[in-house]
Amino acid sequence: ACKLVLRGPKKETTRSKRPEKARPREKADPPKRKRAMAQCFDVGSSSAPTNIAIVKYWGKDVARGGNTPINSSCSLTLDPEDLRAETVIVASPAFEADELYLNGKKADTTGESTHAKRLRLCLATMREKCRTLPPNSTARDVDELKRWKVRVASRNTFPTAAGLASSAAGYAALVVAAAQLYGIDESFPGELSTVARRGSGSACRSLHGGLVAWRKGGAAKQQEGDDAAAKKQEEEEEDSKAEQFFDEGYWPELRVIVLVANANEKETPSADGMQQSVATSPFLSYRAASVAEPRVEALRSAFERKDFDEFAELCARDSNSFHAVCLDTYPPIFYLDNTSRAVVKAVHAFNAFHGETRVTYTFDAGPNAVIFCKTPDTADTFAALAATLFLQENLCNRPDHLARCMQQRPPAPALVDACGGARHLGADVKMIYLTRVGRGAVSPLPNDAIAALIDLKTLEPMQLTTEKPKKKMPLSTKTLIAVGSVLLFSLVLTVTARRPG
Repeated sequence: ACKLVLRGPKKETTRSKRPEKARPREKADPPKRKRAMAQCFDVGSSSAPTNIAIVKYWGKDVARGGNTPINSSCSLTLDPEDLRAETVIVASPAFEADELYLNGKKADTTGESTHAKRLRLCLATMREKCRTLPPNSTARDVDELKRWKVRVASRNTFPTAAGLASSAAGYAALVVAAAQLYGIDESFPGELSTVARRGSGSACRSLHGGLVAWRKGGAAKQQEGDDAAAKKQEEEEEDSKAEQFFDEGYWPELRVIVLVANANEKETPSADGMQQSVATSPFLSYRAASVAEPRVEALRSAFERKDFDEFAELCARDSNSFHAVCLDTYPPIFYLDNTSRAVVKAVHAFNAFHGETRVTYTFDAGPNAVIFCKTPDTADTFAALAATLFLQENLCNRPDHLARCMQQRPPAPALVDACGGARHLGADVKMIYLTRVGRGAVSPLPNDAIAALIDLKTLEPMQLTTEKPKKKMPLSTKTLIAVGSVLLFSLVLTVTARRPG
């Protein structure tokens, strides 16, 4: 919180001092009054990473409410140095309404859209939890602070609403920043995750690093039967919260590659897709009870033993079962595209070529692939293969590293051919992120990051681009020749194989 106005006790006048004549009260100039009010403001800030679900949830428990899921889920948090949301929240008497600026653009906060209602709910919940005035607040008392409207400025360093859990990172950052603003400490473990969950279900997992579960909760209600109806709704929802299984340093060899096939907003938002599946898919309830729930514990066990074979199979199978539910929905929901299917084929071909499971895949509600790799060397080798097969614009968050991978680890022509060779040139990956498992949300942001989001002199949001500038991979002549030779050799093999007797 920022304290720019210091209120001290009023000075007492002595009797010997002659009283001043009363002056006529002047009307305050509205701009001057607004500037004076703008000097009173409090600030909270945070950054939160995205997370990628390995055991996925799909569908809300409408009977319980509170944005609770019908099955538990489990995810890995990605390194916030590569994919994160950054959020600043400012409370001031100068604001007339709560406002949200996402990637520099003003978003709806008053309408009836799902995210507008969830944003209002999160802010209202955090205000309600503010019971004591933070030490550095410029407000007179806690009630005044809670009355002040807020301005939220947030940005993502990766594509928004494209199936990479941008809403999870965003709401996690919002809740942690609001906790700083309002001076909120958790009254029970996981309390903030229950608030983040109300904004975006998977946001509760982004508060922690490493392997994190989101427990569906409701155990007390299930055990007590009719007696649970007497409980308050908020008490029933407290056990639907995040739980960290292992931190980000537990399995340090793991690497992650994100292949962005489409950075645009998906045609069917996740919230809408879930509603359609709950209403029309018979497979959904079976998957939730008989497939997803047991997999959470199986995944925890495999991760504890660092058993990549079992981890990889659980990861790919759960992704497949999730998208099977989407296809079982009526009308069906298509999140995967031709590039997604080409990546799946490449993963299986890569493992078969090396005679062991070295990589695996998962897809959230979108066409973008997340590849988990057993070791850093494996990640470099698969990154070179993926770039050779799919990358059209040579864009990467670590372009120099990818260029070295392609120069030092060019894929074997036989492997390229096994992946489909030239037939996969139609598949198009727009961007490659090379990353790893990372930490959870942190607060506050560095001063320069806050200044990049909002001007604390005027309290006006800064104009932002949607993402960080994409970096083109510098391909040397040697690299281009190596890649071209691999593709040419693959084409020759394909033509020769198809030539009649």
